[in-house]
Amino acid sequence: MAIGLNVEEPEEQCSDENCPFHGTLSVRGQTLEGTVASTDMEKTVIVEREYDVRVPKYDRYMKRRSRIPAHAPPCMDVAEGDTVRIAETRPLSKTKSHVVVDVLGGEE
Repeated sequence: MAIGLNVEEPEEQCSDENCPFHGTLSVRGQTLEGTVASTDMEKTVIVEREYDVRVPKYDRYMKRRSRIPAHAPPCMDVAEGDTVRIAETRPLSKTKSHVVVDVLGGEE
């Protein structure tokens, strides 16, 4: 089933209702890329993104990071250190509003 993004469907099947490929979850809004920082929770990963923010007073850049909780369907094989693409969805819990749609690479 196509989800409207240019990503390949995983070969493995799953019965997760909140899987965008095999369930009923629709994706909309932003797609972001980041590195998986934590896989300690069940079906949830923490995706970390680093970006630079300009500080006008000192005319320099400062590093910032954001940590986004995302749903990891069982059909996606995600490990810490992987670079992943996540897409925005409806709220799945108090903090989760994103789902992993593609694993781009392994540990760097």
